[in-house]
Amino acid sequence: MLRTNQKFLDFIQGIYDSEKNRHNIVLKSFAKGQKLLYQDQSAPNVMLIQSGFTKCFFNEENDKEFIVEFLGKGEIVGEIESIRQMPCLCNIEAITSVSAFVIPSAYFQELLSKDLNLNKLLLEAFAERIVNTSSRASFQQLYTVEHSLSKLLELQTKQEIQLSKEEMAAYLGISVRTLNRSLKNMNS
Repeated sequence: MLRTNQKFLDFIQGIYDSEKNRHNIVLKSFAKGQKLLYQDQSAPNVMLIQSGFTKCFFNEENDKEFIVEFLGKGEIVGEIESIRQMPCLCNIEAITSVSAFVIPSAYFQELLSKDLNLNKLLLEAFAERIVNTSSRASFQQLYTVEHSLSKLLELQTKQEIQLSKEEMAAYLGISVRTLNRSLKNMNS
């Protein structure tokens, strides 16, 4: 439900701390509600979240949001767009204040061509996404909405974040009406 990647964070932090790379990687702050990336727009940078939480979501044609995942420290965004030289697949929006390492796409490409450790971390991140997506899809098929909702509410409490009903419904792939019904059933 909330993905983090401490190894990736440590790796990028090490590059950032290196004096010779200070001009290539910048630490930037984003306020709650601010977008880091915009769906269908170009992404000139790759970003790695240093602190805070974001949501990764699609705006569907009917103006509904579908939240793919919540991302925390150490998660990388914009890398697929950089590798494939394509517009952003989705939106990334801060749900708390966020600090992120901003890496120009050209420098990211340079690192990819030279650093085997970065390639390994990226491959592990991609594999983790595939596993998480598969697990989430099967979980949503096998368990009730109430069960998934209880896990989401547990995450909110544990991480001390507040999601709106719209965000919870978008993550669970249900309507707000169904969410309200499920909340009522859980409290009965």
